[in-house]
Amino acid sequence: MSIRTVLLIGGSGFVGSAVAARLAAAGKTLLIPTRRREHARHLMCLPAAEVVEADVSDPATLAALMSGVDAVVNLVGVLHSRPGRPYGPDFAHAHVALPERIVAAAREAHVRRIVHISALGAAADGPSEYQRSKAAGEAAIHAAGPDIGWTILRPSVIFGPGDSFLNLFAGLLKAFPLLPLGGAKARFQPVYVGDVADVVAEALERADAVGQTFEMAGPRQYSLQELVEYVGVLTARPRPVIPLPEGLAMLQAAALECLPGPLMSRDNVRSMRAPNVASGAPQPWGRRPTALEAVAPCYLGSLNKRGRYTAFQLHHP
Repeated sequence: MSIRTVLLIGGSGFVGSAVAARLAAAGKTLLIPTRRREHARHLMCLPAAEVVEADVSDPATLAALMSGVDAVVNLVGVLHSRPGRPYGPDFAHAHVALPERIVAAAREAHVRRIVHISALGAAADGPSEYQRSKAAGEAAIHAAGPDIGWTILRPSVIFGPGDSFLNLFAGLLKAFPLLPLGGAKARFQPVYVGDVADVVAEALERADAVGQTFEMAGPRQYSLQELVEYVGVLTARPRPVIPLPEGLAMLQAAALECLPGPLMSRDNVRSMRAPNVASGAPQPWGRRPTALEAVAPCYLGSLNKRGRYTAFQLHHP
């Protein structure tokens, strides 16, 4: 039976908004909970999308949201947490306890499908608390079967208009004349947010997606330094990038942790010890991933004549 109604948890964020638009275009009826309706105002114009103020950490509220839906997509994730073992309390709350509650509520409501967004590099023995908590969240989703058909997606870092990855470096390059960079040699395989949204939509419909974990990445690998330098070219703000050894990177991150809304944490530095790249095919079902160079100039090159020209070429082949 086709999926018609989808509960989209974490639907008001960067990735969630792309997924919501893709599912709405496919004719799905969406229920999108958010702590504050104004955070999801941009989604209210989507056809057949209902935005409700709700706290999904409350089991009773979550159970009520599950009533009458065919599938759940969980996109909730955080990058920073207070420290702990094997992971800190904020990671435990968002990445472990919430998936456990989602599975329990979905089973009670007889929901048929769950698509869960994890992360490339999730591992119980990973070097960072983030990676270990993501692995624990995946284990909670595995427990949904065989009652509920589950699919797990493991994307690399996700780029696209409004992202918090390339745009972060664009802001730093604007603010500083040079950039000391921890993890400069760390490897990434960035994936386009539109590709992630497409795979979420397809996974909800495909029988061969049930019980599967899929990696999602772009067509090319980059070092972090290469990505930062590319952002500098696109924004017409090339800056010297000074690679930091891990010891200095940890000191830098410790200082940044003291800021409200930290840009970097020591746990982020530990995450970069493991390459954030696909181990096999970058996307499921033989899909061709979108290249970073096909999209980034369109939103990072707005102040750069070269970037504007590249964007024009992409839209007028």
